Amino acid sequence: MNTTTVSLALPAGLPHAARQLLNLLARLRVGTLDLQTPDGRMLRFGQGDAPRAALHVSDWGWCAEVLRSGDVGLGEAYILGRWHSPDLPALLRLCLANREALESAVYGKVWGRWFYRLRHLWRRNSRSGSRRNILAHYDLGNDFYRLWLDGSMNYSSAWFEGQFEQSLAVAQRAKMKRALDELGVTPGGRVLEIGCGWGAMAEYAARRDVQLTGVTLSPAQLAWAQERLACQGLSDRATLRLQDYRDIDDGPYDGVVSIEMFEAVGEAYWPQFFDTLRRQLRPGGRACVQSITIRDDLFPRYRSGTDFIQQYVFPGGLLPSPAVFRAAAERAGLRVVRELAFGPDYAETLRRWRHAFIRQEPAVRAQGFGPEFLRLWEFYLAYCEAAFDAGTTDVMQFTLVRD
Repeated sequence: MNTTTVSLALPAGLPHAARQLLNLLARLRVGTLDLQTPDGRMLRFGQGDAPRAALHVSDWGWCAEVLRSGDVGLGEAYILGRWHSPDLPALLRLCLANREALESAVYGKVWGRWFYRLRHLWRRNSRSGSRRNILAHYDLGNDFYRLWLDGSMNYSSAWFEGQFEQSLAVAQRAKMKRALDELGVTPGGRVLEIGCGWGAMAEYAARRDVQLTGVTLSPAQLAWAQERLACQGLSDRATLRLQDYRDIDDGPYDGVVSIEMFEAVGEAYWPQFFDTLRRQLRPGGRACVQSITIRDDLFPRYRSGTDFIQQYVFPGGLLPSPAVFRAAAERAGLRVVRELAFGPDYAETLRRWRHAFIRQEPAVRAQGFGPEFLRLWEFYLAYCEAAFDAGTTDVMQFTLVRD
C-alpha cells in the first residue's frame, strides 16, 4: 500500500463531511496519524514524528456526527464499529495534543450538541435522579466488576507514589492509607464515608480500629460490602447503609472521607454536599475528598457543554476544576489545607483496568453483554486514560478542615 502525506490535496470522491474532517487532520502539529480509508488507501497526517497513532475507517458516514457533536459523536461511531484503532489511547492522546487544530472535531458545533446538553441537564442528580444514575452504572453486576478490578474492588485511582512497577493492590492500599491518615483520627474514632462502594475503605478502616459508617445508593454494592465485612469478622466495626448523603443526620464525626463520589454530585448540588461535610464534622474535624478534576482553563467550556463520559458513563455528573472545588468548599465554611495531585497514577490505573477488561472479554460476553457494550467500555477506559496522560484531567485528594 502507498502512504500519502496529506497537505491540502485530498482523495477525490469524498463525502463533504469526510473532506472537512481530513482538512482538519491536515492541521496536525504534534505527532503523526496513519489513516486507512474504507477502500484500503493509507493517508499520513502530521510531520512524521512521535507520538504516532493509527485510525482505520470502515465508512465515512460518521464524520458528519463528529463535526456536529464532537467527542460524543466520535465515541458513538466507535461503539457502532464504524472505525477502530490498534492503539485507542494513543489516538485519543494525539487528538488531545492537537486540541486547538481539531477544535471542531473535539467539541462539535453548539447547535449539534443541544440535544446532548438537554439530556444531560434532564439527568441531574436530584434525589430520585441520583438513584437512577447510580443504578445505571454500578448495578451492572458485582460479577462484572469483579472480572477486571483488582481483588480489593477499588473502583478509583490507586496511588503508586512514583513506583509504577508495584501491584495495583498495593497502590490501592496506599491511596486508602493516605486518605485515612489525612483525617488524623485515632483508634476508636468515628469516620463517615460518603460513597462506600464495595467496602474497601470500610474494611481498611475497621482493621485500623476506626468505627466507619458508610453510605451508598447501590443495593448491589451494599450487599457485597456487607458480606465482605461479615466474612472478615468486621461487621461490628462498620455500619453500611443505603442512604443519600443529604439524609445523613447522625454526626458529628471525627472525620469524613469520600473517594471519587464528588464527580457524580452535579454542580447544582455542590452546596448540599459541602454543607453535609460541615454539618457532619465536629469542630476541628477533617475531611479527605478524592475527586477527578479538569484543568482550570478548560472548565468554563466543559461546564457549558457535555462530553462522552456524561452521556454514556456517568450521567448527571460534572468534574470540578481545582479552583472551583476550593471556592465551593470555602463558601460552606471549609478550608482546603492540603492537596495531592496524582493524575499519572490514574492513567496507570486505567491502563491496568483496560488490559484486564480486554483479557476478560469472553467472560463479559458470557454474562450477556454484547459487542456494542464491550466497545463502549473500551472507549470509556481509553478515553479517561488518554485524558490523564495528557494532563487534561487530574485526580486530587483535598484535605479540608472545619474551623
